[in-house]
Amino acid sequence: MTLKSLLMGAVASVAIAPAAFAERGADGEVKIIYWQAPSILNPFLSGGTKDVESASMIIEPLARYNEKGELVPWLVEEIPTVANGGVSEDLTTITWNITPGLLWSDGTPFTSADVAFTYEYCTDPEGGCAQVTKFEGVTSVETPDETTVVVTFGGPTPNPYGPFVGGESPILQKAQFEACKGAAASTCTEQNFNPIGTGPFVVDEFKPNDVITMSANPNYRDPAKPAFASVTFKGGGDARAAGQAVMETGEFDYAWNLQLAPDVIASMEAGGKGVAVAGFGPLLERIMINQTNPSPDLPEGERSTAMHPHPFLTEPAVYKAMSMAIDRPLLVEIGYGQAGKVGCSWVPAPEAFASTFEGCEVQDLEGAKAMLDEAGIVDSDGDGVREHNGVPLSILYQTSTNAVRQDFQALIKEWWEQIGFEVELRNIDASVFFGGDPGSPDTFQKFYADVEMYANTFNGTDPQAYLGNGLCDKAPRPETQWQGENISRFCMPEYDALHAELTQTADLAERQRIGRELSAMNIDNGGMIPLVHRGRLSAHASSLGGVVLNVWDSELWNVADWHRIKSN
Repeated sequence: MTLKSLLMGAVASVAIAPAAFAERGADGEVKIIYWQAPSILNPFLSGGTKDVESASMIIEPLARYNEKGELVPWLVEEIPTVANGGVSEDLTTITWNITPGLLWSDGTPFTSADVAFTYEYCTDPEGGCAQVTKFEGVTSVETPDETTVVVTFGGPTPNPYGPFVGGESPILQKAQFEACKGAAASTCTEQNFNPIGTGPFVVDEFKPNDVITMSANPNYRDPAKPAFASVTFKGGGDARAAGQAVMETGEFDYAWNLQLAPDVIASMEAGGKGVAVAGFGPLLERIMINQTNPSPDLPEGERSTAMHPHPFLTEPAVYKAMSMAIDRPLLVEIGYGQAGKVGCSWVPAPEAFASTFEGCEVQDLEGAKAMLDEAGIVDSDGDGVREHNGVPLSILYQTSTNAVRQDFQALIKEWWEQIGFEVELRNIDASVFFGGDPGSPDTFQKFYADVEMYANTFNGTDPQAYLGNGLCDKAPRPETQWQGENISRFCMPEYDALHAELTQTADLAERQRIGRELSAMNIDNGGMIPLVHRGRLSAHASSLGGVVLNVWDSELWNVADWHRIKSN
């Protein structure tokens, strides 16, 4: 669905699941395993997918994207468009009409005040919000009555579907979180671990980095759903064990993000207890390049901040040579097989937004060496390591712990050392790496390393908010409690200006052109090194019905429709 057709009123309806059950909780327990264990259930305090998706079972947005990438109403009666009067003709306001009678899981009414509060919470200048780019350009959120929300933008906004849309931008209950704004956000452990929601399940107990137990929300809007009375949401372990637990032993019903070699997946499926499901969205495995200095010699609070530029990773010859040295087809082959493609663009999908980079698919070690030589970055003391302005090209390369990423690290280390780098490898448990704890030195947001590798994606089919993660003011830093998704600390006024142009551009072809240019600008100027366009690969038990893989939103987007298939 194009942005133009959406604005003009061609809106998808929520898909109705087959009538597989008629009584809430009749199917007992469902068991889900995410080998990256959730560490928090407030997605505004974590950019990690594991946290966003586990929270999506509990707290919900006004609208979200279905498996086709179409925007569908969730807590509202319809998607606002210009045609139905929900989006103003000048594209400066969008009005959401909340479905009457919705209740929070504690039985209190869900109202427009909760929506307005969520905006205030995420944009508080003294707090940090991982998803603040969702609210870029918003000047006010008003509530004329209990079921009406009016979002006003600072200028014409052709894509007004950022705030309160998708699993990354759910609604928080005002009554529960009112004392948690600003600097207090990360201190509200009870609220962040046990959010009250409108989703199909409520939290019974949350053990961070371990297990979540949930039960059916007694006040869920559909009296026949969810089919399952309880959920055990297990975190930790590794992708192999998670896949085996679904497809071989049948211990679990759903396993997420199976980063495993193709032959391993095929062997597991042969176990007969479950099936793998895959789909390509905008998920990109990449190496982020720290444009600031992570040296532990710097004072705490100054490391990895704009106060200290990186001594050599801001030099174009350095990061371009690092990219040229990588054999991307080999990474795809050993890591993902049919579930991967060579990734050269920050936004690999939808295809119309994908930038092209000539030569990206071809490894060129000799060309990388020549580029460094030409820039005067040579090994002057004969120790095998080149120097830039007297500083050795010695890098700490970190990522999360899993077999595929460690294979990638080993290969890339070898290639970089061939062109004159010294490389130290580090891997961190995924629950910590993606956890978002502002007190931890090991999170991907804090970025106390020179480069780090992970995958990232976005909700929906328009990357405007996602590309906003390259804006200067979105860099994690102490004053934002290390929240923000400009992980590289990339900062170019030209980029900021072009992104501002994107937010004002209605023509779809022009939006795509600007999107491609923004992606290229970030890569060309050292924000990241794209590696692999990854398919999402998960698995579910053969006995679990209703599962619809969604690469445009949370994988658990329709968990209310999951049910147990009865054997004959």
